[in-house]
Amino acid sequence: MVHESDLSRIGISLPKNLLDKFDEILNYRGYSSRSEGIRDAIRSYITYYQWMSDVKGLRQGVITMVYDHEHRGLLQTLTEIQHNHLEIVQSSLHSHVSHDKCLEIILVRGDAGEIKQIAEALMAQKGVDSVKLTTIPIEEHQH
Repeated sequence: MVHESDLSRIGISLPKNLLDKFDEILNYRGYSSRSEGIRDAIRSYITYYQWMSDVKGLRQGVITMVYDHEHRGLLQTLTEIQHNHLEIVQSSLHSHVSHDKCLEIILVRGDAGEIKQIAEALMAQKGVDSVKLTTIPIEEHQH
């Protein structure tokens, strides 16, 4: 159990639409407070980061990305990131979700460290809403 003295208070600024959506999910899932939901979301974020950090060796996988294609210069930057890793990026599928949102699925194969670099470079771009990396190890067959 967390004691009150162990808690750190922070203030954050969020866009109203993000907070409204978060509150809607908290209500649907039965959270007793925003703080409880934020703690859970941070734990999930940390777990995902640690999971990504543990990815090693040769991997096959997908990077799933949602972004605002109206964001100035973003499309060119995302394309450049992929072109800079032609030995890893095998293919991509682009879908127009709405007037301004696009979904892109990038098939990757190669060294886990390089795959993570690509995913993190994509995540760092303003206008990118989400990036998810999913990989599996490539089994080396013994002859």
